[in-house]
Amino acid sequence: MSNLFDTLKDKMSGNSKKIVFPEALDERILTAVSELGAEGFVKPVLVGNKEEVIQKAEEIGVDISGSEILDPANYEAFEEMTASFVERRKGKATEEQAREILQNGNYFGTMLVHMDKADGLVSGAAHSTADTVRPALQLIKTKPGIKKTSGVFIMVRDEEKYVFADCAINISPDSQDLAEIALASADTAALFDIEPKVAMLSFSTKGSANSPETEKVSEAVELAKQQNANLVIDGEFQFDAAFVPSVAEKKAPDSPLKGEANTFIFPSLEAGNIGYKIAQRLGNFDAVGPILQGLNKPVNDLSRGCNANDVYKLAIITAAQSL
Repeated sequence: MSNLFDTLKDKMSGNSKKIVFPEALDERILTAVSELGAEGFVKPVLVGNKEEVIQKAEEIGVDISGSEILDPANYEAFEEMTASFVERRKGKATEEQAREILQNGNYFGTMLVHMDKADGLVSGAAHSTADTVRPALQLIKTKPGIKKTSGVFIMVRDEEKYVFADCAINISPDSQDLAEIALASADTAALFDIEPKVAMLSFSTKGSANSPETEKVSEAVELAKQQNANLVIDGEFQFDAAFVPSVAEKKAPDSPLKGEANTFIFPSLEAGNIGYKIAQRLGNFDAVGPILQGLNKPVNDLSRGCNANDVYKLAIITAAQSL
């Protein structure tokens, strides 16, 4: 696991990024921010009342002197932010409504990212996924050509690294969604020094069974190839045909994957969620994520059951995504 984050830190060497933490009174956030600020790869920006945040840090005995604290109630560029918010929402919020909404830490923090006053945001320790993702979708929005964001896990065990997607966001993706997820996941793989070899998973291998479910996956492969002809991608595949060379030789001898896939795109959220948890619990893989992909700028969601180390790791990932 340490090698994974050493790789990201090497990428960021001499190029620290401002990452916003809207949940500034959470002990886990403050503990992680203390370490991040001391290391210098990330410049933490805490959102909250300055006196309350400093008092909380003193109570738990952590040094947050390496952090910036911004209070929506006393932010010098609040008028500029309000105007930018109204413009971004395109008639869906009045100026008065914007002022009220921007007192919310997640919206305030997301606007800092949108306005290039910060490079990314990490939230979710005390908020739902919807509370973190909604402001990002409304304000930062998805990259050109991508309709939906998706959630990916980096599965790590010793020197092994794999990408699993979508395990967090899209319940029943169609072929276009799956193609988008595949392309975004390949980019995420590259960020972690994984040369992407993408397998689109199903219960069938290259037409061994025919159904709307398998056709959806094979169509997604063709759509992804149209958008990136250089990407090594194939499907539909059962997992063993994508991962075990001897099985691949029998089931799909002409595939460019040759049983060496490292980026796995699941056909539905239930399959992805079940799959990564099986690998985590039975295979003893560490599951790093979910990492949100497809947004114009990085916003990532913590689990409410996270610990300080989880916050630290996701902050490093978010900073690396903004490079």
